Amino acid sequence: MNEQTRHTETTLALDVVTLAGDLPESKEFYATAFSPLMNDSAGTVEVDMHGTGRFELAPMTAGVAPEGASSPFPGYVVTYALAQPSEVQAVMDAAASAGAQVLKPAKKALFGSFSGSFRAPDGSIWKVAADSNKNKGEAVAVPRPTEISIILGVKDPKASRTFYQALGLKTDRDYGNKYIDFQPQQGASRLCLMQRGVLAKDVGINDPGDGTGGLTLSHRAETSEDIDQLIAVAESSGSRSATSQAHEDESGSGHFADPDGFRWNLSTSK
Repeated sequence: MNEQTRHTETTLALDVVTLAGDLPESKEFYATAFSPLMNDSAGTVEVDMHGTGRFELAPMTAGVAPEGASSPFPGYVVTYALAQPSEVQAVMDAAASAGAQVLKPAKKALFGSFSGSFRAPDGSIWKVAADSNKNKGEAVAVPRPTEISIILGVKDPKASRTFYQALGLKTDRDYGNKYIDFQPQQGASRLCLMQRGVLAKDVGINDPGDGTGGLTLSHRAETSEDIDQLIAVAESSGSRSATSQAHEDESGSGHFADPDGFRWNLSTSK
């Protein structure tokens, strides 16, 4: 079988999304904008986004390469899906009052949806959206997302799909180079792919720039052997860089960058 298309028995999963920035500022912003569960942990802040995704807030100096951090577009969008327009407006208002830069005010959008977008103080871009532009009931005090997606702006979505399929991700919706996403693990964020320029324009940014901002995607593997296998497949499938390391306590760690430079960290809990 061709190594570019072969699949690994160990499946990559988007377990944690790390956003790097000024840690005290980030902690205050996310607490105000989203009211998630937060826990300080070894110089970072663990964030549980109401059971739909696990995030980590980290200082820019915590080993996260801020490639392209000065670009107007960091190369990705976090989509925060809610049940109805009133909840979208509530989150947009909370984010703006906490220091976000509104890129697109919340309003009716394509296909009967309702959405807005903003840039968080750490430079990450968020799109807050509801499938319907009509309210179905009273807005709750703390809007809870129905799903969180991490959309990567890539050069060639179909080529990136092949890369991630080789690592075991299963395609869910596939519209060619317009939009592709993968089946998420329970309680985890969904990984999606769009052309970089199209994605930037969708959230109100004309210059797509380059680089990956302060984003790191993390996978928690069962064993160090699983990490070695994922690294080997990533290398043979077009990764920009990939390394793995075994530790004395039999745990393991590693990292790779996908063909567009988005960084993944791999680690075990042992």
